[in-house]
Amino acid sequence: MELEPGRQARRRIWPEHGNAIIETQETPTPALQVIPREQHTISRKDISPNALRVLYRLREAGFESCLVGGAVRDLLVGQPPKDFDVATSATPEEVRALFRNCRLIGRRFRLAHVVFGHEIIEVATFRANSDDGSGDRELDNGRLVRDNVYGSIEDDAVRRDFTANALYYAIEDFSIRDYVGGFRDVQARVLRLIGDPERRYREDPVRMLRAVRLAAKLGFDIDPATASPIPPLAHLLAEAAPARLFEEILKMFLSGHGVASFEGLERHGLLDVLLPESAAAMKSNRSGVLRKLVVAGLKSTDERVANDEPVSPAFLFALLLWPAYCRALMGLQARGMQVEEAQRRAADQVTLRQLSTVALPRRFSLPMQEIWLLQSRFGTRQRKRVFRMLAHPRFRAAFDFLNLRLVASDEHAADVA
Repeated sequence: MELEPGRQARRRIWPEHGNAIIETQETPTPALQVIPREQHTISRKDISPNALRVLYRLREAGFESCLVGGAVRDLLVGQPPKDFDVATSATPEEVRALFRNCRLIGRRFRLAHVVFGHEIIEVATFRANSDDGSGDRELDNGRLVRDNVYGSIEDDAVRRDFTANALYYAIEDFSIRDYVGGFRDVQARVLRLIGDPERRYREDPVRMLRAVRLAAKLGFDIDPATASPIPPLAHLLAEAAPARLFEEILKMFLSGHGVASFEGLERHGLLDVLLPESAAAMKSNRSGVLRKLVVAGLKSTDERVANDEPVSPAFLFALLLWPAYCRALMGLQARGMQVEEAQRRAADQVTLRQLSTVALPRRFSLPMQEIWLLQSRFGTRQRKRVFRMLAHPRFRAAFDFLNLRLVASDEHAADVA
């Protein structure tokens, strides 16, 4: 099929039918910079052997195949990648035909997972934005929902979020393909959005959290043009799916860079939306001990992650929502409520209010509340209660939490001062 100059072919997949349709659209071609092997630090010995198998088989079958995204970025900055993702010109069905150990997932975003034991190599077809809007659904708030529109590697690059995530390691000659200036930004340690930042944040508000998280993880500075729209658009986070925000919080605080992420959320006005009750409590806490406790706890969590020690989401949320719990407890006691009833009521109130923003599964919210309620029992001197408390399944976590409180303050009463 011949195309007119300046036009590119795209294959649109309608998931309901699985049919590919060739269409042409005017698409500006980004400027390509090729970084040859001798000018970058990525070596095949640092790439998963399974990812290399996928890359080579796709290439041998006549398809373009590249390592893409976070793996390329992390290798360039000297960090071991958590996952290895592949981008290709092959459709998911064509990928499945090449690998017996492949399964297809998703409808709006059709992906191929090539399974090697416990390792999964995710293979995505080059995607494009639909210029005529026929593959897009825009909501009233500007959020954009896209269906599968397949395109070229150039199209795929410009639709990614950050320039640092739009680098392609080509297996054919071991070069890096850069269409958006990402290689330069990685070298300068700058995180920059592709396209108009405000529009990109309105399309997907969670990108604001990703900006903070990636900057914290990589030690990058957020480009001023990328950072400046975040505070005025922070309220859009409240419209994101609570379950998705829960997952983002886990990524942000359980990956070894929790303190830096917390400070980034504060700096860009996102904490007020993500954890509104705790953010308000820390601002009104004159002694500053509530914030000090949270930072001390996140520092301890970062150390545990660095040492490959387990970290519980229940403990994390007990830490993040403790300021809100203290504030609610103080308010209930000020109205004359008895201590034990006030503690239970405060725990329930804080949990329910937080659920309106962030989904918190009961398997985590109930242990979180138990950690809080056990704090007041550490002063008991009755023998039976002491032994009953020692046998409690949350005793260890509650005791660790008590130690954090001691680090943050010499007096427990200062928690709610």
